[in-house]
Amino acid sequence: MEYVSRAPRPPLDGLVDDIYYLEGAPPYARLMLPPMPAALLIVNLGAPFRIRAGTDIETVEYADGCVVTTPTRALEFGYPRWTRSVGVHVKPWGLAPFLPMPAAELCDRPVAVEQVWGRPAVAELRDRLATAGGPHEMLTLLEEELMRRLRETAGLGLVGRTSGVIAASSGAVAIGDLREAAGVSSTHLAQRFKELVGVTPKRLARTYRFAATVFAINPAVPVDWSDLAGGAGFFDQAHFGHEFRAFTGLTPTRYIDVRRRFLREHPGSVLDGWPLPMD
Repeated sequence: MEYVSRAPRPPLDGLVDDIYYLEGAPPYARLMLPPMPAALLIVNLGAPFRIRAGTDIETVEYADGCVVTTPTRALEFGYPRWTRSVGVHVKPWGLAPFLPMPAAELCDRPVAVEQVWGRPAVAELRDRLATAGGPHEMLTLLEEELMRRLRETAGLGLVGRTSGVIAASSGAVAIGDLREAAGVSSTHLAQRFKELVGVTPKRLARTYRFAATVFAINPAVPVDWSDLAGGAGFFDQAHFGHEFRAFTGLTPTRYIDVRRRFLREHPGSVLDGWPLPMD
């Protein structure tokens, strides 16, 4: 697969981690993406893909692309034989200036891009992307679209600063300390987070801690689960295992088995590191 990405220019860099282009044959027809402390916007330029956001939600097909706010559960992506898209990896609070609705309404319920930006605008954007002169021109076009749509959003500074504190501690911060540092009530802080991120500060902290724990795992060597759990601040290994199952549906040992399978079958894949094969 071909993957091209770059960070956006200011002021988007305070909202977006990177803008990317992806094209090629996916390593597996179905991939599971554990929750990340991030949001996602995809403009699809190929055959439709499918997403299932939890066992209690039906699989949905997306032709034009999708918008995913910070998730609390794993997402199942079903890919066509050949996929082509341009997308944005967004900071947890970064979608808020581009949404016409509170982020909480989209929590664990991805929607089509046209439901956010309107069908005519998305159709015109997809046409321009599809006829662009290559990946780098596509990234510039999508960046310009984001700049054009960027709007002032009440509470964004508060939520961004507080989320930054959570991120810097990898989720290991007391919520009471966040409230005091922010200078607002716990209720106000939680309301702002649900409106702009889609989840509460406590839930976002859990996701940051889980992500930091997973990225600390080297699947190429034996894993000391007890040491890993203690270093991540979990009460004990049972608590650690419970969080793993809550986020991925897998036990820690099963998770590492699946990661190793990915490494073995597709060494050097641009998708290695977070998605897991489901086939």
